[in-house]
Amino acid sequence: MFAVAAAVFAVLMALSTRYGFHRDELYFLDCARHLQASYVDQPVLGPLLARVSLTLFGVSAPGLRLWAALAAAGTVAVGALTAREFGGERRAQLLAALATATMPVLLGAGHIANTTPYETLAWAAIALVVVRLGRTGDTRWWLAVGALAGVGAEFNHLAAILGAVLLATTLLVPAARRTVADRRLVAGVAIAVLIVLPDLWWQARHGWAMTEMTRALNAEHGGPANIVVWVVGQLGVACVALIPLWVAGLRLLWRADRPLWRCLAIAYAVLSVLFAVTTGAQIYYLAGLYVCLLAAGATVFAGSLPRLLTGTAVATAVFALIVLPVLPPSTAGLTSRVSSNSAESVGWPELVGTVREVWDGLPAGQRAHAVLFAANYGEAGALNELGRGSGLPTAVSPHDSEWWWGPGDPRATTVVAVAPGPEHAPEYAAYLRRFFRHVTVAATLSNTAGVHNIEWGGHVYLCAGPRRPWGDIWPGLRHYA
Repeated sequence: MFAVAAAVFAVLMALSTRYGFHRDELYFLDCARHLQASYVDQPVLGPLLARVSLTLFGVSAPGLRLWAALAAAGTVAVGALTAREFGGERRAQLLAALATATMPVLLGAGHIANTTPYETLAWAAIALVVVRLGRTGDTRWWLAVGALAGVGAEFNHLAAILGAVLLATTLLVPAARRTVADRRLVAGVAIAVLIVLPDLWWQARHGWAMTEMTRALNAEHGGPANIVVWVVGQLGVACVALIPLWVAGLRLLWRADRPLWRCLAIAYAVLSVLFAVTTGAQIYYLAGLYVCLLAAGATVFAGSLPRLLTGTAVATAVFALIVLPVLPPSTAGLTSRVSSNSAESVGWPELVGTVREVWDGLPAGQRAHAVLFAANYGEAGALNELGRGSGLPTAVSPHDSEWWWGPGDPRATTVVAVAPGPEHAPEYAAYLRRFFRHVTVAATLSNTAGVHNIEWGGHVYLCAGPRRPWGDIWPGLRHYA
């Protein structure tokens, strides 16, 4: 099983230099230069790892992606260990490791150092400990569950949701409450709360920004149509050829004579409905629980290992072309219809170069009272990280946590604004004219790979004649989503 984990790590690191930074990674690097107890859209541990990468490797994609690759490899190992807790022998453990390693979500997440690879590992590890607790009845493991839930929630708040649902199901299922609910469960909850207290403190001091951002996401991505996308998407979280494996695992958990194992099955059902209804089609949210389901199913299908491997190899080869940067960058636009990660990793150096030409073209006197303004955190991160040392000033953005670090010079009389592609151009130009008397297009964005991603066809605007002081305009620009 460790050989499978090592192979996943090796593949991800070999591909870590392909394409460029993803927009989330650029944002994380920006967050790493503004370390704080929490952020609008994630807790502190992801940016903290990015800060370690900056210290050790500088602005380096492989250096940043090292942590994501390690998390993916760790998740594979957890899958095998979970199969062992279910009573699986070496064959079942190998099948669980291979099933986890071929999850498209795991491979795609392991290439990009945002919160997803760490969230997946945290969920899988929590499920592993819960399975062990259910098997042994040793309630001291609640302390480990609490610690994992707390640390996981400091990477991504979704781990706290998993912990809350598991707690509720344990207390509401009579057999589970009688057998494993004791003072150590309370201690585990206390450990989790203590770990996340800095995050809660920051959110309380910043108007519960995460809640506001979640509402904005729900308004943008929720709705009945996205419920269908969510349900269908669950079929592709694990390898398509292994759907019978995780279905068998879910059935095993539900029929088990160990109450806490049944709680895991109930938690899966509750969270499936909750995420579909409240957050739209973020299909990767349950990825960590699928590791547990695959491990349980591996104990059922261990004898079918050769036959399963054939179908898995074919499906994995197809999905790897979509979720990993295997093909030339020029093909990223084609695969973006299924996964936008590749397309969103192309074109950042060209964007920075275009903006630098516009900035350098300003008269020195105008430049002295100008601000560089990016519509979203990806553009701001690209300008601040890839443009560092090139003569560009620190870019500001109204998007998520970036807004809290603005507005730059509050007395600026010129704003160089960067905005995404053509479908947004007319409305964005009109938006800028609400704040400036003169708005002109100074340049158009493109990339050498010819990939029509979000930034393709966007514009760099030269904005002058502010209708109010820039510092007074800034508070009303905030945008969460």
